[in-house]
Amino acid sequence: MRAMSIVAFLSAVLVVTPVTADAQTKVLAATDIPAVEIEALLGPRKPNALPNIRVVDAGGHNVGIGVLYRTEDQPQTAAVHYKVSEVYHVMKGAGTLVTGGTLVNAKTRAADSVQVKQEDGPGASGTAIEGGTTRRIKAGDVIVIPAGTPHWFSKIDGSLGYLVIRIDPSQIVTLQ
Repeated sequence: MRAMSIVAFLSAVLVVTPVTADAQTKVLAATDIPAVEIEALLGPRKPNALPNIRVVDAGGHNVGIGVLYRTEDQPQTAAVHYKVSEVYHVMKGAGTLVTGGTLVNAKTRAADSVQVKQEDGPGASGTAIEGGTTRRIKAGDVIVIPAGTPHWFSKIDGSLGYLVIRIDPSQIVTLQ
């Protein structure tokens, strides 16, 4: 059942993503990620492991699929991605997510950093958010975070695991 909901969710996101095709466009292969691979990543990440499972060319834009796992004892960094939008599907746990507002102590990420090239594109990180919208999230919830929108987990209740879909119209993030 869980595998079906993941497949349905991914299908819905990819279906609503605009595709332009003409006689010159090359047909791209579909990419699948088995539920067992996603579920295996719903725990602490190995050192130096990237959160993206795949980043594929989806016909004029890249789409990245990753899994993130956060615990209440880890510091939570606020972020903004200037060119990459994200969709979160919370798979387990709960917490408090703040979106919008202004990053506190914002520092722009280096253009050649792993985070920019292989995770979520150019942006900035901070220690918190002032003036944003706070919402409680839990397993089953879906959140769309448009490019340019600051976001931050201000509280994690135990742990939180979520699937992230990253839409990269500028094709900045390296294909994986």
